[in-house]
Order: sequence, then C-alpha cells, then structure tokens
Amino acid sequence: MKPDFLQTNRQESARSWWFRTVLNWYPMYFGTGGQILFWSADWREVHIRLRRNIWTYNYVGTIFGGSLFSATDPFYMVMLLKILGNQYVVWDKSASIRFRKPGRQTLYARFAVTDEHLETIRREVETHGQTEHVFTVQWLDKQGVVHAELDRLCYIAEKGHYEQRKKDRQQSRFQR
Repeated sequence: MKPDFLQTNRQESARSWWFRTVLNWYPMYFGTGGQILFWSADWREVHIRLRRNIWTYNYVGTIFGGSLFSATDPFYMVMLLKILGNQYVVWDKSASIRFRKPGRQTLYARFAVTDEHLETIRREVETHGQTEHVFTVQWLDKQGVVHAELDRLCYIAEKGHYEQRKKDRQQSRFQR
C-alpha cells in the first residue's frame, strides 16, 4: 500500500503505464534498484520506490547513497520533454544530494511539475531562449520522514536557440 503522501487525484493512462513498465525493465534504470509505481497521464507526476535489499544496501546495512542518487535520474528531464514537446531541448545538467537520515527501510519519492514551474520555464525561455531550473525531490519513509533530499538542475531551451548556440560553439572552435 502506498503511503498517504503519494495519494493523488491524477490518473495513469495506458500510454504512461506502458512507458513506466518499459522503463522499469530498462537495464540502466532497473540496476538502480528503484521501481516506478505511478506515472500520470499528463506526465506531471511520478512516484518511485526504493527498497533496501541485497542490491541496494551498503556496508553498514543502510540504503546505498548511489542508489538513492541514481534512482532519481532522469525523471524531471523526461517529464519536461514529454510536457513541453519537440520545440524544446531539455538536459539534466547537475544534481546534488543531502543525506538526512540513514535509510533502513523502503523509501519513496514523488516528482511533480507544477503549473508554476511551467509558467516560469516558458517565460524565461521566451525572454532568454534558455533557462535552468532546480527541482527538489525527497526520499521519505512511510511515515513521511525525510531521509535524503536531492536538487536536480535541468537546462531547458527553445530548440532553435539551442541549435544556434551549438553551431556558434562549433564555429568558434574552428576559428582558433
């Protein structure tokens, strides 16, 4: 049973269910130990679980920090790509993790892209051609206690702006 903080009024579609099912079996994600439990039809909300087991625990018996870190990748990037569409380029640019409490039991994370996030991103991209946005995600136990917190920095750009910058960088390399 899902913890209360993962309850949502959003629904999963056949398409988002299929996407999460395939991603759960994708070797690079499967190897993190994470499992995607829910991916909303509008691509704006994702829930994942990370169990402490033989593949995810460390020398002292808690969930390995690398599992906590890698199981959160690349959700915000993929969510933004699905929501914003083909006219945008989105990259994960960096991430950092703060460990709050050792994970000795199953942990959960909820990813959400809000209307406010999208308004800010679209406004900044419209004004500057590109932006960077920090999303924060927490690993919580069933009681809602935070065990780790991650900041994930995404780069978002209008595709034409991105391609022009890429072309300019390549030309400046050849002019040296």
